[in-house]
Amino acid sequence: MMDWVPIVFVAFKVLVFGTGMFFAIKWHYEQGKKGKEKQSAVLRAGGKVAAVFVLSLLGLSLLAFGLGRVLGLDLTFP
Repeated sequence: MMDWVPIVFVAFKVLVFGTGMFFAIKWHYEQGKKGKEKQSAVLRAGGKVAAVFVLSLLGLSLLAFGLGRVLGLDLTFP
């Protein structure tokens, strides 16, 4: 009996995720057909968000390594 539990759960998971992906792709396709003029604004906003994220990640990394050096931690790669 216990041998079937993972098979049933994996099958259910594949079915749920497959259905969700189908409807997500369908929704995005229909939204793309509605308006092409919004696409450039969305891409520009997405680029800005990605740039802010990368800069924040870089700043946080530099801050962490700087604080580590001040505290005397050995942060050299082997």
